[in-house]
Amino acid sequence: MKLKSIIMTTIAAPLVLTGCDFLDKMPDDQKTMDMVWENRVETEAYLYNIYSQIPQEYEIWDHCPWVGASDEADMIWDRYLTASMNRGAWNPSQTYYVKWGSYYKAIRCSYVFENNVERCPELTPELVTQYKAESTFLRGYFYWKLLQQYGPFVWIEGETQIDDDWNSYPRMPYDECVEKIIDLINQAEAVLPWSWKNNPTWLGKPDKMVCKAVKAEVLMMAASPQWNGNKDYESFRNQDGTPLVNTTYSEEKWRRAAEAVKEIIDIAETRTELGIKLYRNDEQDGGEFSPYISYRDLFLKKFNCEVIWSRDGNNINEIEKHSCPRPGGWSGIAPTQRQVDAYYMEDGLTIEDSPNYVETGFAATDNPHWAGGTIDDLSTGEHWGHRAGDWNMYANREARFYVSILYNGRPVPQVDQTDRNVYSSAANVDGWGRAELYGNGASGANGNADHSATGYLMLKYVSPDSNPYRSRGADWRPYIVYRLGRFYLDYIEALNEIDPNNEDIKIYWDRIRSRAGLPSIFDTYPNIKGNKELQLEYILRERQIELAFEGDRYFTTRRRWIAHTTDTERDEAHRRFGEGGPMYGLNVTVGNSFSDTEFYQRTMFEERVYDMKMNIFPIEQSEMDRNKSMVQNPGW
Repeated sequence: MKLKSIIMTTIAAPLVLTGCDFLDKMPDDQKTMDMVWENRVETEAYLYNIYSQIPQEYEIWDHCPWVGASDEADMIWDRYLTASMNRGAWNPSQTYYVKWGSYYKAIRCSYVFENNVERCPELTPELVTQYKAESTFLRGYFYWKLLQQYGPFVWIEGETQIDDDWNSYPRMPYDECVEKIIDLINQAEAVLPWSWKNNPTWLGKPDKMVCKAVKAEVLMMAASPQWNGNKDYESFRNQDGTPLVNTTYSEEKWRRAAEAVKEIIDIAETRTELGIKLYRNDEQDGGEFSPYISYRDLFLKKFNCEVIWSRDGNNINEIEKHSCPRPGGWSGIAPTQRQVDAYYMEDGLTIEDSPNYVETGFAATDNPHWAGGTIDDLSTGEHWGHRAGDWNMYANREARFYVSILYNGRPVPQVDQTDRNVYSSAANVDGWGRAELYGNGASGANGNADHSATGYLMLKYVSPDSNPYRSRGADWRPYIVYRLGRFYLDYIEALNEIDPNNEDIKIYWDRIRSRAGLPSIFDTYPNIKGNKELQLEYILRERQIELAFEGDRYFTTRRRWIAHTTDTERDEAHRRFGEGGPMYGLNVTVGNSFSDTEFYQRTMFEERVYDMKMNIFPIEQSEMDRNKSMVQNPGW
């Protein structure tokens, strides 16, 4: 069997997907390889062609499955990939988010680039060195994405040839894959600058901090239960019997992950010229601190201080369209009831523990944060929280809840005042434009293919300055790949595994909660301090909230080895984890007004199919057929 497929590509079969700015440029299909290296424009285009294979993970509604295939959200559209995945209707012959081949094409192209870039007479030696480092980073990053999605990969040592034999390419053991990635990223980090801020045209390229972020992410995954001493992978072996997963647990992997993440935090704190810190509105824009504005604007203000790596090509208008209710939007990115339940109350307690949580009836008064609020505050965010008449389930919740969740009866922020009544049925025309998500509402399920299956819509990422009804998007901003807050959470999770009494857990956890306007977790739950199991439960909940809809939940439940399990401590309508079985929202097919209480009842919207094999993707059968030396992932 000859190597003629996924790791072979030529300039006549370019890799380009989509992109913007420098990533749009590519060699012309008719040009020979020699022509590529004749001038700077064509040579750089070849490099940017490799960049274009960085996955478009901001397209959460259709292109990327990490949000819709996790327990935090549902996508109503059956034509998109997550619908079939959640029904269990996928296998090696019919899989989704097919990336194995495209990543290997990019990996081969990185070798081609590094072997030829010096031929370009218009590049200085400094640029040649820099571009080689970028290419090496990209190769390491694509290997990381392979490892994250598929597990142990096939290692390609150099530029492959058309007569290479597949039988020399078995999969590499997981721990060896980790070391190969770390080595590649270290090579790139040694050359790349600390920041590209002095050259705005190159913003979005990797720098030293991005390299450190990738390494930390790789090591966090490697330390987690899925890959660290997992006995369920005992039989996961190559054809010659070589184990692909080390089934002996190593605490050292957690220690190594903690050190990698702490390095990022320490650099952010000591190298102040990099300007990396948690985003807070009072520190960036002056005025009084607002947890609502701080968390909201983190995702709206481009290149803000919390961002470590962001990518161009973010089609933010489409995110807003798919999230916004009708008319103007497509009403389909729907948080689950499980995600809604995860958010804390304003007193810092969970809904299970807070005396202020009531699940039935309507709020009699405004939240103090909203008191005195006007319609203008829907845009400014100066006043926030529930309003009198909102369902009590949504009263007195934390700021991140109001940033992230659009619920029934809440005014739609992303619309001009003059258009607000278009969101209202005749009986509700009052100038506020409240979201009608009940069955017969303007954005309800009855008679409309585009509707929330859960009774909620995602609000995070949606700018109040946009207006999908007028097809007007907000200011462009890039998609955030890595931000500092994520690494605070990584750090406390890793520390909890090796030293649950470490005081740094409180320090960095408090920073996340303080920005959210919440008291320390150890003030509200002092009994968990130092208890590894209890702290982990609340750390994972904090991740679920802070990193909601950022693609983290999907991988966290899998690497922690809980996605295929069932939360047996709670009834099915209140479960906290487990990707299979009944998923709940509200009773979306009923209701003629905001006051119809039947709409607000917990209701199953989907019976999801999930088992252990789904913790990693199957390798496409066509690739298995080409490479007879590979073994398929367990269970597939």
